[in-house]
Order: sequence, then C-alpha cells, then structure tokens
Amino acid sequence: MAFNLDPDEVGLILLDEGPGLQAGVEAQRTHRILDVPVGEALLGGVVDAVGRPLDYAGPVKAIRRAPIEAPAPAIMDRAPVTVPLATGVKVVDALISVGRGQRELILGDRQTGKTGIVVDTMINQKGKNVICIYCAIGQRSSLVAKVISDLKAHDAMSYCIVVFAPGDAPPGQLFIAAYATMAMGEYFMHQGRDALVIFDDLSQHACAYRELSLLLRRPPGRESFPGDIFYIHSRLLERSTHLRPELGGGSLTALLIIETEEQNLAAYIPTNLISITDGQIYLSPDLFSKGIIPAVDVGTSVSRVGGKTQLPAYRAVAGDLRLSYSQFEELEVFSRFGTRLDEHTRQTLACGRAVREAIKQPLYDPLPAAEQIAILLAAIEGFFDRLPAESVVAASAKIREMLRLARPSFYDLVEGGQKLDDTERKALVDLVRRAVDAEWKPSKP
Repeated sequence: MAFNLDPDEVGLILLDEGPGLQAGVEAQRTHRILDVPVGEALLGGVVDAVGRPLDYAGPVKAIRRAPIEAPAPAIMDRAPVTVPLATGVKVVDALISVGRGQRELILGDRQTGKTGIVVDTMINQKGKNVICIYCAIGQRSSLVAKVISDLKAHDAMSYCIVVFAPGDAPPGQLFIAAYATMAMGEYFMHQGRDALVIFDDLSQHACAYRELSLLLRRPPGRESFPGDIFYIHSRLLERSTHLRPELGGGSLTALLIIETEEQNLAAYIPTNLISITDGQIYLSPDLFSKGIIPAVDVGTSVSRVGGKTQLPAYRAVAGDLRLSYSQFEELEVFSRFGTRLDEHTRQTLACGRAVREAIKQPLYDPLPAAEQIAILLAAIEGFFDRLPAESVVAASAKIREMLRLARPSFYDLVEGGQKLDDTERKALVDLVRRAVDAEWKPSKP
C-alpha cells in the first residue's frame, strides 16, 4: 500500500513478509485501491486483514469487494441514535446504555475483563438481526481461538465475522485490519441492516501506525507517535453511525477496546479516543481484584447517548440507580474509618451492597432485559438486604426462573418499549418477593 508520496520516492507498506524481495527487484502498481471482500459470504468465517481465510474453509466466495478507506457519512445523512444495543450485561444496560450507531470505548488495565464484555455482547445479539464483526489486532492466537470457541459454543458464530491480525504479523496488516473491518460492517449498514464492529484493541493499532511512521521517517511527536495519530482513529470511527430512513436506516455500532497502564486514563491514546467516542466504560483492576465482575467503575463510566436509547422499563426501575450507587461507593469508603453510623446510613450501605451483589454477572451469561429489570427491582426495593451476599446469586436465579414460568408476557412488554405502569410494577414486585422468600432462610434464635 502506498503510504508516503515524496518528490523523489514512494514509501510503501508491505502487507506480507515478502521473502523474495531484495534491492533492485522491480515492483509494479496494480492501479487499484486496497480493498477487501464484503458480504454474506464472510459470515461464520475467520479471515486476515486482507480477507484471506484463516479457518481452512477454502477461499472466500464474496461477490463484492469494498475499499478499506471510505468517506464517513455526511452529517445530514445521519439519524439520531434511539434504538438500544442490548449487551446482556446488567451494569451496562441499566446504567451505561449503548445505542445502535454509537461509538463506545471500553478501557482498563490488562486482565480486567474487557474482552469478556464484548463477547457477552456478541452472544446476546442472537435473534436480534445484528451482524457482529470482531477485529483482533495484535492479540495472541490462543485468546482469539478461545473467543471463537466460546462463540461457537453459544451458537453465535453464524452471524459473526472474525478478522485476525496476530501480533507477529507485519505491522502493515495490524494497521489496515481496523479499516478492513469497518468496510465489512459498512456493507451491512448500507444494506439497511444493523452491524456491530469490535476492535480489540486500538492501542496495538496505534503502536503499529507509530512503527510504520517511524520506519518511513515521519516526524515523531508526543510519546513518539506521529502528529496525525488522532486523525487516523477519528477517520476510522466517524464511519460508525445510524443512517436516515430514506438511506435504508442501517446502523454501524463501534465498541473499541483500549489498554491502559497502571489505571492511567490521561495517557495520550486513551485521552484521544475518549474525546472521539460517545462515552466510555472503565473497568477497574481494584474492583476486579475484589471479585466484582464485571469490574465496571460506575462513577468513571459514561454514555453520552445513554437515556435516549434506554428502554422505558429500565428508566422506571433504575432511573436514579446510577447516582445512588455512586453515593453508596463514597459512603462505603467513609464508613471504613470506623465512625459510628446512624440507622439511615446503615440501611443505605446495606441497600448499596445488595445492589452491588445484584449487578455481578458471570462471563458468557447475558440476560434478557426483562430478567435484568426484575433482578434490579428486587435490589432497589430492598428484598436482597436481608440475604447474605452469597445467597443473592441463588435468589436472582430463582427470580429468573419464576419470571419465565409465571410472566412470559413481561418479556414482550419490555422489548416492545412499553412503560412499566403501576399494575405491572406491583405484579413484578409481588413475584420477586415470592422468589426471594423462597431463598431466605432466617437464622435460628
């Protein structure tokens, strides 16, 4: 790929190792812009950054190809983001809602569960007519193999595409992988469909660009990154949007992962991406070490689209939950100093701890919105306060079981975007009360 156009020479990026190249070998241009195969033929497959299969399934039989670089849709071609992209993760859907067409950043230190959240999100799109494209940039082959295995185990691979540029690949492949992934997602968006692209992770993409730029003698700037590092990510992510109905109404949502070092959110690349995206989900290593999974720091995380995309039933149940939970976390820190606490403060702490137990969630177990709302309602109404922490999981499972058996219509009500009126709320409160009572074993005097 032509990268530098200088007066006396052209700087090129090699996309393969090029073992036969040496000084004096003649090279010819192809008169083509770098492109990749796009379309339905890629679904269920694993390809590299230029669209070649990596899963031994034979050549990709794509009818169309698209250039990896394309102009972002004009402002007047974009529609507001109003439809939620359900992740199946309680703490995200209830407190940091993500919409179709949004760009949300997921950041945190190594081994804090960032990839787990996006895999849960892909699994949760089953039956929702959302195409998922997972782009692994510079990741270990074992990690990507596990992601693919988990997707297949949950019958999710049929609507997914995996684009893999391993860490030992040439830096040219690491650089173009993100743009190739975006081109594949844009195809579905322009067909009027909903697509989700996931970049894991863009810190490796930035390092690959820095390596290429320094090799081609581009002037280094802060942290040796070239001055246009902000531009390469912004031109990538601006292509993610929700199109107007007359243009098909398709959407392209971007979830991008970035790795921080020692919880430093103010580093160069994280601050760049925070300013480009529509919000961030921060995973704290401190919460992770305490066994709070997913380790989402509610106070630091935000969605700048948020409530506009959230289902009305969430707002009826968890409208003030974000603020009250943040206040609980501050109050919990204060209470560690051993001061005497009044009854109201003790109740607030008990309720906050119950909510924290309620929003814990194991990997690869995304929940429907109706079940999330029922569990959160039990926590907010104080039904979990009397339970020991280890019993909240069992009580939550009992609520889900009873909801599926006794109130199957509630699923359609929530997914249909209807509000939770007083009658429905009362019936739901009665159901969760009975479920918690079934798990509560009062201590003997």
